[in-house]
Amino acid sequence: MSDTLAVPASLAVRNMLGDTLGRDVTVNVGNPLTQKDLPTAAVAIYVDAQNKVAAVLGMDLKLAAFAGAALGLLPVGGAEDAIDDKELYPNLAENVGELCNILTGLLNKEGGPHIKLDRVVYPGESLPNDAQSQLLALGRRIDLSVEIARYGTGTFSLSLAGF
Repeated sequence: MSDTLAVPASLAVRNMLGDTLGRDVTVNVGNPLTQKDLPTAAVAIYVDAQNKVAAVLGMDLKLAAFAGAALGLLPVGGAEDAIDDKELYPNLAENVGELCNILTGLLNKEGGPHIKLDRVVYPGESLPNDAQSQLLALGRRIDLSVEIARYGTGTFSLSLAGF
């Protein structure tokens, strides 16, 4: 068994999002989330078997709202209203939490460490310092611009902790 997590390929991210959301998804190399994005971002914190932070996934408000609406088969207008209001409505947040749990599959590979979702920090909630530092750190990460067909485009940043 390897103790190393691998950064998922953009194709794996696209396929998992597309399959989960039931929509065509396009991914391109994107810019990472920045400090100014964090207050309105949805951030998933993943831990290993010893409950140490193993990975942090951030979605800007646009991607979180669009993905939450797509997963719930909700009209795009609700996601656009959430973006305009700079908040992730409870129904969208619930769907984003479920999506973050499903995305754990990007991290768990045969022979690798077992990673699980610890929690999701939603817009307006306080992000723990260790998770914030990991999400903004350079290193083993993937940053994508994700477009969900008939919804919209947002930012996906996944940063892996050093193992």
